[in-house]
Amino acid sequence: MEIMTVAYDHPDALKLNDQVQLEYAERYGEGDLTPLDPAQFAPPRGLYLIAYDGGTPLATGGWRAMERNAEGYADGDAELKRMYVVPEARGRGLARRILAALEDSARRAGRLRMVLETGNRQPEAIALYTSSGYVPAVPKFGLYRSYDSSRCFSKPLTGQSPV
Repeated sequence: MEIMTVAYDHPDALKLNDQVQLEYAERYGEGDLTPLDPAQFAPPRGLYLIAYDGGTPLATGGWRAMERNAEGYADGDAELKRMYVVPEARGRGLARRILAALEDSARRAGRLRMVLETGNRQPEAIALYTSSGYVPAVPKFGLYRSYDSSRCFSKPLTGQSPV
């Protein structure tokens, strides 16, 4: 297993993004409409990773720097996006490995808090995040912050308590 840094618009990233969007549509009736620009994931203000096994892309995830804005982010936030593991590779710890690598990268980049938004129809994602030290974020943030199905979480990347 090899975890590689790639551009958000790399062909394998686009392929996995299409797959996760289909899964979102199955669970929620539509894909994630959050606007994302590939430049947002370019170091040092972001990072995008893909886990490969024998050249086959199996899992992905990234973070992008966010600052205080009308959608409820705080200065120093790193927002987790597009965490996904293909169905046939689930249960192998890939998401946990990518999550740890993304947290380390965001911490090294000086980000203060990792934040993410998921939905109530993704219990496996919620279990991953809560078992990795994430706590519910109040107030919620992001495009879906007003949706009842939205679940926002945060984890300090420093010695601070979660906000």
